[in-house]
Amino acid sequence: MNSSAPPRIFSRERRISGLRRARVRQAHRDAARYIMDDMVEDILDRLEFIRMSPERVLVIGDWTGTLALSLRGAGSNVVEHDVATLDEERPIRGEPFDLIVSLSSVDRVNDLPGALLHMRNALADDGLMVASFLGAGSLPNLRRAMIASEPDRPTARMHPLVDNQAASALLQRALFKRQVVDSRRLTVSFASLDRLVSDLRDQGLGSALANVPPPLGKRAKKRADNAFMTAANDKGRVLEIFEILTLTGWKD
Repeated sequence: MNSSAPPRIFSRERRISGLRRARVRQAHRDAARYIMDDMVEDILDRLEFIRMSPERVLVIGDWTGTLALSLRGAGSNVVEHDVATLDEERPIRGEPFDLIVSLSSVDRVNDLPGALLHMRNALADDGLMVASFLGAGSLPNLRRAMIASEPDRPTARMHPLVDNQAASALLQRALFKRQVVDSRRLTVSFASLDRLVSDLRDQGLGSALANVPPPLGKRAKKRADNAFMTAANDKGRVLEIFEILTLTGWKD
């Protein structure tokens, strides 16, 4: 039976460039980092709830270093990687790990089922994998603005996102046991579309599409700005939604 390579939706090189730019931007005092902070806090709460004290841990994608610092403080031996040092679409070296955590990373690979399977294979028996990333309910106002900017021939400018049902199927396909998918919403207010885009870039969440679209022209940008602000409340701010999906699976 012939197997075909997955379509190339994302560029690893663009992901690495976006991460490097985000780290530079984080030097500014007002740089946004609320998505990663929320994910790290959630992971620590989950581990405390299940009373897990893993000995060997792999953390992927946490550019703040906060999660690894907390886990090391609790006695864990932690290995940290990001897209520049770990290709999630290849087998993971240094296994087995008792816990693997992927934050805002695995959703931007071309072979997501393969990446999940690689993480499962890198787990020790009874090991736990937790992956958090932005889900399909995220950024509805930004999506509407991008569609309005080019009403005649819209260009693909935003990442395809995974929903709960697809995430559950992916965990099953990767042979995880006791798999759970849950989601939560983080709502953030913005005074402009430019501020939202700036926050995304601060957090390494800019576009990593392999096919780079041309920049918006002045008229298209104006249409996007106007469409975004149609959702503004009486204080002139748009409430944008970030839906965070968390996939949990055990290796039995």
